[in-house]
Amino acid sequence: MHKSSDMRIPAVLMRGGTSRGPFILESDLPADPKLRESVLLAIMGSPDTLQVNGIGGGNPLTSKVAIISPSQRPGVDVEYLFAQVSVDRPIVDMTPNCGNMLSAVGPFAIESGLLPAGSGQTTVRIFNRNTSKTIEAVVQTPDGNVTYGGDTEIDGVPGRAAPIKLTFLDANGSKTGSLFPTGHAVETIEDTPVTLIDYAMPMMLIQAAELGLAGTETPEELDANRPLFRKLEALRREAGRRMGLGDVSNAVVPKIGLMAAPVRADGTITSRYLVPHRTHRAHAVTGALCVAVAAATPGTVAHAVARLPAAGKPLIIEHPSGKIDVDLELDAAGEVRRASLIRTARRIFEGTVIVSMEEEAGEGELQAHRA
Repeated sequence: MHKSSDMRIPAVLMRGGTSRGPFILESDLPADPKLRESVLLAIMGSPDTLQVNGIGGGNPLTSKVAIISPSQRPGVDVEYLFAQVSVDRPIVDMTPNCGNMLSAVGPFAIESGLLPAGSGQTTVRIFNRNTSKTIEAVVQTPDGNVTYGGDTEIDGVPGRAAPIKLTFLDANGSKTGSLFPTGHAVETIEDTPVTLIDYAMPMMLIQAAELGLAGTETPEELDANRPLFRKLEALRREAGRRMGLGDVSNAVVPKIGLMAAPVRADGTITSRYLVPHRTHRAHAVTGALCVAVAAATPGTVAHAVARLPAAGKPLIIEHPSGKIDVDLELDAAGEVRRASLIRTARRIFEGTVIVSMEEEAGEGELQAHRA
């Protein structure tokens, strides 16, 4: 016998970079992985193209959840588990990290009391459980309080806000264990040259010209080209197999990047980032880091079309909404030690998400979360 049970889950809706979603303390979610997945689908209103029965925005960029917890790891303040909730399928993918949502983890953690704010700025060390990598976030905290107001602009977000500096520490092999999981900077899948690379995000990079594209197409133009996406999905599944990720048909990694020469006078490379079944309206942070490292690495398909800046200058990744500047710090051997960029965040609203679940009579965990 089934009966309805309402769960009330405290949440804060936040914008992180060019993404948006609820931030939830892990202790406020069910511990059972399957039940937690059902709850996240219900919170966002999936599967439904409009997500009208939840708080998702009907787009992958607004169908994301950040799960936050205190950390017992040495030198780490908080832990961040990212969940990409499919809009139109009952799938919750916790494989990748999301660097845009990561932008809001530091402010959320401070305001949730997980660590004290410093005077002026607060450095929050975040362990991403999706990739087992650590990231430093520098949050503006004048007078010991998080501030969201400021003069920093990022392309893809209207208005200005306080800067949040993210530094990725040793992001090589975020999911596969190595920068080039196949051991090659370039290889061929179905007669198409590709670079399979994993820096902060596993990606399959292809020169747009190999697909008959200019690389400057709008997201709407690309999304309307469904034969293109069918071809790319076939390549992506083989890329996932080669990268040791297994069957990626129901996973969002590896992501796809279409590479072209820069258009801006100061640009490094043009990128169209596929997520992977739609085109990002701007660009993922982790994807921008991956593209920047590929552009700086001889032999890759990205390096072949890139125009690298002078030493000490940022690499500028051009995307449909503008650009992302990426600073790379190299070691003596020329390999990337760390990568940094600036994002912004906004606390939009806070409250309680009410989730109606169907349960088997007597199930204990739903009882524990019932209002």
